[in-house]
Amino acid sequence: MSDKQARGLLIMNPKATASSERTLEVLVGALSSELELTEEHTRYRGHAADLAAEAAAEGVDVVIAFGGDGTVNEAVTGLMSHGSGPLDRPRLAIVPGGSTNVFARALGLPNHAVEATGALLRMLRRSGEATRLVSLGAVRPDDETQERYFTFSAGFGFDAAVVGEVERARAQGRKSTHTLYVRSALREYVRRTDKRNAPITAKLVDGSALPELFMAILANTSPWTYLGSRPIVATPEAGFDTGLDLFGLTSMSTIPVWTAVGRLIASSPKLHQGRGVILRHDLPELTLVAHRPVPFQVDGDYLGPRERVTFRSVPAALRVFA
Repeated sequence: MSDKQARGLLIMNPKATASSERTLEVLVGALSSELELTEEHTRYRGHAADLAAEAAAEGVDVVIAFGGDGTVNEAVTGLMSHGSGPLDRPRLAIVPGGSTNVFARALGLPNHAVEATGALLRMLRRSGEATRLVSLGAVRPDDETQERYFTFSAGFGFDAAVVGEVERARAQGRKSTHTLYVRSALREYVRRTDKRNAPITAKLVDGSALPELFMAILANTSPWTYLGSRPIVATPEAGFDTGLDLFGLTSMSTIPVWTAVGRLIASSPKLHQGRGVILRHDLPELTLVAHRPVPFQVDGDYLGPRERVTFRSVPAALRVFA
């Protein structure tokens, strides 16, 4: 099949940070030169997942997600609902349009919509040579029957509480900025965090348990996130070719927490040596159990409080242009 015959669906989030009428025109015009392109705007939460699932069922070759990590996560979820393996699903392409774009940047893609479009055009011309297989994380809370997928990380505890705080601020009209995240984290730590009683127990697939945690991050890649242009590396060994990595905090006391924060920002190799920090590499599965409901997030999308969540690695799940 030639590139001209390849069918593509462009899923565009009109509320994305980088979205503008001019950017969308350039994007559609450029991609139409390489694909038989259909474009759709998302209209509600979960719409990108529905569109990607429909595209997979209809035999579309490439699904392009233009938006932030939430839009990409939804597109991945839709693609993963079809077929039994990566060859049964459309290839995924990403044009970053959000404020952070962790998954796209972890893949080495440009963090600018126009530059990323140029890179994608070059990759489309090379077709299969420009795709790579990536693992995903899958997560299932005990009160849900279906798994959700994540591309870079999911959090249980403190970091998810911060994500929830940011979402509430955005709902009130605040712009999503790195300053907003930092202020929200400080507010959550000072005003709301129980610094004495760790609520989370981590159970490994062999049945053994880790020390009780205040926060657990399951990472599918590194970095965990970005602060502006600076990568924040919580799980230095994590990657798209291995299982999940765990970063956990067993203490929320002032000195251990701010020591860990400083080492995260500095990408210090001493991070794992800090008091109150737990790292585990290449986990096939992990279950987190809380003695009270704690906040839960997937790829930066706040999903509310949960008491028990099971995470597993899905190797070689999806073909991605990168």
